[in-house]
Amino acid sequence: MPLIALPWKSPYDHLALLAFLAQRQIDGVEQVQCTEGQALYRSTLELPGTGGHRGWLQVQLDGERQQALLTLDEALAPCRDEVVRRVRHLLDLDTDPAPIARVLHADFPHGDGLRVPGALQGFALAVRAILGQQVTVAAARTLAQRLAERFGAPLETPWPALNRLFPSPEVLAHASGDALGQLGIVRQRQAAITALARAVSEGQIDLQPGADMPATVQALRALPGIGDWTAQYIAMRALRCSDAFVAGDVALHNALGLRGEKAPARAALERAQAWRPWRAYAVLRAWHALPAQPRRGKKAG
Repeated sequence: MPLIALPWKSPYDHLALLAFLAQRQIDGVEQVQCTEGQALYRSTLELPGTGGHRGWLQVQLDGERQQALLTLDEALAPCRDEVVRRVRHLLDLDTDPAPIARVLHADFPHGDGLRVPGALQGFALAVRAILGQQVTVAAARTLAQRLAERFGAPLETPWPALNRLFPSPEVLAHASGDALGQLGIVRQRQAAITALARAVSEGQIDLQPGADMPATVQALRALPGIGDWTAQYIAMRALRCSDAFVAGDVALHNALGLRGEKAPARAALERAQAWRPWRAYAVLRAWHALPAQPRRGKKAG
């Protein structure tokens, strides 16, 4: 397959975005190589409603030429436009950084090149968000890998370590509590994952960019085990809502110096009023400013 060039507008810190994805990659489903000389993202992908198209993709990010170079599995070639759309959302390639910088630069002067990482598959991102409730990034990644190994369909790719799909909503909708529990997933998150899977498979919730954000957040919060932190995180990355805001995020409180407040989430919301409509980008800038450390989300309701 020929390379598909996808340009971006500078400043764009593509290495920071890949580093974010690398911390969260699900082995077998994704591969990230992020160094000064190599900036690659690979993933398997199954597209729902397209006649069962599934395959792999590779993206090489070229900082000098300010473009991402996409290579597609031939099995995904009939869905080229849809895959391109998803890759652009994943890497936040369509963003114009200038209006964001006008709002955020004064508070985050070193973050003008940071983008909000999206998701190739909104459902996979949402499941990962549930698994990440009040645990470290590494712990959530381990649980997601176990889930993929147990329920993900195998897929052959040019890279032996990239060898399976993330489980579909239809598969996880019928996963038993015992099977999920054997992976180390606690009951509250078992219920959240199966309820989400049923809602997505039945078309009750749309986890793609462009979906109605208030309605989707409300529908997510109506599911068992999903609270505002989880719903907002999903809106930020899967729905690509630029103003989504994880007010209850502990790492955000640390970055903003709010841990000593009696109501840090409320204080974060008040502080963030000046950052609208780019609060999701403010969150990424705040996280990036923190020293490297495990991050935990506020427990979802």
